[in-house]
Amino acid sequence: MTHSMMLIVNPFSGRGISRFAIGTIVSQLCSNGYFVTVYFSGEHSPGELAYEYSKHHELVVCAGGDGTLSSVVSGLMRAGVSIPVGYIPTGTANDVATTLALSKLPSEAVQTIINGKPRPLDIGLFSERYFTYIAAFGAFTGVAYTTPQNAKRSLGHFAYVLGGLADVSTIKARRTIVEYDENVIEGEFIFGAVVNSTSVAGLVKLDPKRVDLADGLFEIVLVRQPVDLAAFLDILASLAKQSYDGDNMQLLHASQVKFTFEEDVAWTVDGENGGLHKEVEIKNCHRAVSIIV
Repeated sequence: MTHSMMLIVNPFSGRGISRFAIGTIVSQLCSNGYFVTVYFSGEHSPGELAYEYSKHHELVVCAGGDGTLSSVVSGLMRAGVSIPVGYIPTGTANDVATTLALSKLPSEAVQTIINGKPRPLDIGLFSERYFTYIAAFGAFTGVAYTTPQNAKRSLGHFAYVLGGLADVSTIKARRTIVEYDENVIEGEFIFGAVVNSTSVAGLVKLDPKRVDLADGLFEIVLVRQPVDLAAFLDILASLAKQSYDGDNMQLLHASQVKFTFEEDVAWTVDGENGGLHKEVEIKNCHRAVSIIV
């Protein structure tokens, strides 16, 4: 039995993907019963392609980075199309692939799509924008979309680390009111993130035992402004130990959260520019998408 598949390729993601690799991927898929139509993003984003054409297919596979996957998922959500998603990670950070233990080798990732099973995942709604694994503000969050693409390709993950170090001088604490489910926290925070992942740009790791990607809850990571060197060292120790329950770092769990600031604050959403916001509401869309693992 032949299954109709759309393969969306972002040729500009990470280190890119060769035409030979694309041909090999298509050949493997066709040999295993898939009728594949290939779409290249460029003039149209991956999300626009998914929105426009996914209803004609039984499965959508994207080859690109986390931003490509996020765009495709957003297109499916906006179109109201519920079909499994396959992911061939060719980006720089590949946080979603790390969380789901997907291979970064295209040939192995294709075998997962052929032999794997759909796994339900929660999806986030950031105001009117969908995201797959993170919405964040504060320290280092601008690195993903301010690091030039050619630097990402040549330096890989190290480009993020270098960008993060360059960002230190611009860190500014934000007076924030955080309302999550029926609770409220207020304070001066240098970083805040709403996460459905165990890896964030390789810089922040969450304990997989404490993260369920389909439980209807987000993990909310908050980092307070360190008042002295001891507090700063405590933050570094928490990152190293993946322990976020101290005075300077907190890990919360909630299905929805609202952030209120005294001024406009820059956000990043799945590694892309999320705009400036004085108030942000984020909701969990429970088990809204299935990714093949």
